[in-house]
Amino acid sequence: MGAARWIAVAVVALAVVVLLARWARELAPVQDFLLQYPGHSELPANAPVGIPAWLGWQHFLNAFFLVLIIRSGWQVRTTARPKAYWTRKNTGLLKTRAKPAKISLELWFHLCMDVLWLLNGAVFVVLLLATGAWMRIVPTSWDIFPNALSAGLQYASLDWPADNGWVYYNALQVLAYFAVVFIAAPLAAVTGLRMSPAWPKGNAALEKAYPMEVARKIHFPVMVFFTGFVVMHVALVLCTGALANLNHMFAARQDAGWLGFGIFAASLAVMVGACFLARPLFLRPIAGVMGKISK
Repeated sequence: MGAARWIAVAVVALAVVVLLARWARELAPVQDFLLQYPGHSELPANAPVGIPAWLGWQHFLNAFFLVLIIRSGWQVRTTARPKAYWTRKNTGLLKTRAKPAKISLELWFHLCMDVLWLLNGAVFVVLLLATGAWMRIVPTSWDIFPNALSAGLQYASLDWPADNGWVYYNALQVLAYFAVVFIAAPLAAVTGLRMSPAWPKGNAALEKAYPMEVARKIHFPVMVFFTGFVVMHVALVLCTGALANLNHMFAARQDAGWLGFGIFAASLAVMVGACFLARPLFLRPIAGVMGKISK
């Protein structure tokens, strides 16, 4: 089936979903359900209100590293003949008896971005726990699930749930953010570690307990999940009050001014520029400082 047909099928399917959702919302039991579960759970009384300033730069760094991880991961998966290879310098504290593994320049860059992303993620989790902001993205009540169903129905009917991101996220957002931070990110880390040169070689017990094939079968779907999340996240940010949302995310302020948009535009330019520079011509000099480059 060609691309045009797939697009046509997707459009028709989307139209059917919207029509069914709008029809369902006319039913009395569904209306009662929506009244009982408006789409968001009540936060604990001590939950912080507002978006802290640190979340703005954390949001940028997470997006920056994630975009480069997805790009470099796709290159690793699709590049049949790398143009250059990198080998760690076997000197100083890094000196071992085993010969350092030679990896493609694309894999070296992917691993570097992984490490930076994980370090930034660790800072993010510490700040979440220290400031109480974790309560905004961790479910604290079982009614999160019927509220998520309610929010999903409202999105599907194009009559979207009430948006008050300065105070709380709707139930679908909470589940999505929780999945990204506490499920998908750790899965990406543990499967990436298994596939990386850092994994101990020649340990039969470890390889049997955690086979390479298992890591590969999990790692790629996790990348697809992150890609889908980014696309959906950006689309909803822009479609549900772009200026207010961008001010929340990048400027830590509750208004509809243009500051958040300006910061977002600048950060987008930085990410596009980084993607352009993430090619062998520009990576070789940097990688050469950390190891040996060969063809």
